[in-house]
Amino acid sequence: MHTASMKRNRVIGKVFLYLVLIMITALMIIPFLWMLSASIKSNTEVFKITPFQFIPDVPRWDNYKEIWTKIPLMNFIGNTVFLTIVVTFLQLLTSSFAAYAFAKLEFKHKNALFLAYIATIAMPWQVYMVPQFIMMRGMGLNDKLLAMICLQAFSAFGVFMMKQFYEGIPDSLCEAARIDGMSEYRIYASIMLPLSKPALSTLTIFTFVNTWNDYLGPLIYLKTETKKTIQLGLKMFIGQFSAEYGLIMAGSIITLIPVLIIFLCLQKYFVEGVASTGLKG
Repeated sequence: MHTASMKRNRVIGKVFLYLVLIMITALMIIPFLWMLSASIKSNTEVFKITPFQFIPDVPRWDNYKEIWTKIPLMNFIGNTVFLTIVVTFLQLLTSSFAAYAFAKLEFKHKNALFLAYIATIAMPWQVYMVPQFIMMRGMGLNDKLLAMICLQAFSAFGVFMMKQFYEGIPDSLCEAARIDGMSEYRIYASIMLPLSKPALSTLTIFTFVNTWNDYLGPLIYLKTETKKTIQLGLKMFIGQFSAEYGLIMAGSIITLIPVLIIFLCLQKYFVEGVASTGLKG
């Protein structure tokens, strides 16, 4: 009887847990479903509550055509893709390289340098964005994508995450490689990088999403229309007295596609990378 009661309580607990998870999932999905619904509606239908129609009687599929002609969306997407790919590659390179040095090499003041670098995570970007802008303007990089690349090529969070992962790799591997005559650069490229796919995949997702969705950075540095990113481009659907919400939602759906592709391609390593780098809490 006691065993049966324990099994029943365990089943009830699992059912309750699944119900809570289903409710949380539904709450998170509802905004995306509303965005999908609004993308095929006219402005008057977007905020129509009674009666609410997920799919209107006459779906406005032309919204997905007009977003390409009303604004130079393809140019904005090209700028965003270029910026995101370059920043993601540079962050993976610099973060993994610096993390290897902090995790596997011994040099003077290593711990102090690491703590000083990681401490920058606690400083809000709004505190130093004005000095950054003045510095970029002094270097002649204002209104250039290169300014965004220079500022986002290094990540203290990326170094911290990669260091946590590298510390889980036995030092004996590096010692054996050094005995065999391998240089530190070759150890990093031939041993550490192949073993760090989960951490690199996790960092790729974080960096790609943050760079792709960045709005404030491009707003500060990019003024010429031909150099703007897709987040700034969608703002062009908002006029002085009105906004074309159907077109905004259609454009937002388009911008979600690359993020979903990246996540689906790397989700195999994502959970493993988060768990192995000590970010699970």
